[in-house]
Amino acid sequence: MEEVVILEKVYGDRSGFLKLDRRLKALLGDLEVEWKLSAVKKNWVKVSLTGEDEEISANLVRDEFGEVPYRLSAVKEGETYRGRFIDLGKVGYGAYVDVGIFSPRPKDALLPLYYLKETFGEIPVREMIGRFGWVDNLPVEVTVRDVEFGAREVELAFSDSQLRRMKSWLSDGHDKLFITGTVSENVEKALIQTGHGRDVRRVEELGLMETLLILKKGTQAPGIIKEIGPHLKGTLIGAIKFEE
Repeated sequence: MEEVVILEKVYGDRSGFLKLDRRLKALLGDLEVEWKLSAVKKNWVKVSLTGEDEEISANLVRDEFGEVPYRLSAVKEGETYRGRFIDLGKVGYGAYVDVGIFSPRPKDALLPLYYLKETFGEIPVREMIGRFGWVDNLPVEVTVRDVEFGAREVELAFSDSQLRRMKSWLSDGHDKLFITGTVSENVEKALIQTGHGRDVRRVEELGLMETLLILKKGTQAPGIIKEIGPHLKGTLIGAIKFEE
């Protein structure tokens, strides 16, 4: 048996399992392999593969979805990783990102306060979180600045491409919603049910269960949240709002 913990999480309404299953059918359908999906520590998804083609299948899964680093010793300074915000707003000295370190024990990495202030100005972390629409489980690409193996601390910065995206999100004048905890198809269904499909300029899948809605100019995030929120139970919704 081959096992891969991929760079996706399933949580919230758990609809991600069905979607992932469909994606694996498309990827592995012609191979002699069976798979099982399960959630491991902190909702990361494990794909367990058995059959004649399990090895080639595991490599295809790694190429398609990426794989967590598993061990602290595998995390290298200067390397870029895909992680998820976790426990946002619980501490004032930065923001934690889960990049998938399980051993010697589960460990989240830190975007420290001095770095966030250097990057975004003198704003308290909690205000930053609210203003930038950050919510738990939102995928972010980060670069490792420092690993203290003794103290088991990992210090991060956003990758250059992540920073460029964030800065464009904050400057293009379009209100935005970040929705975590359901697949994008459910978000689109909620928009149709409430008649708000026409207010959305673009729907972007940030991850299996994480969606970004870019609203049309003049459409305001709070109004849309109020309408679609009741249709998306168990999700978290963050917003970037521009003043009229």
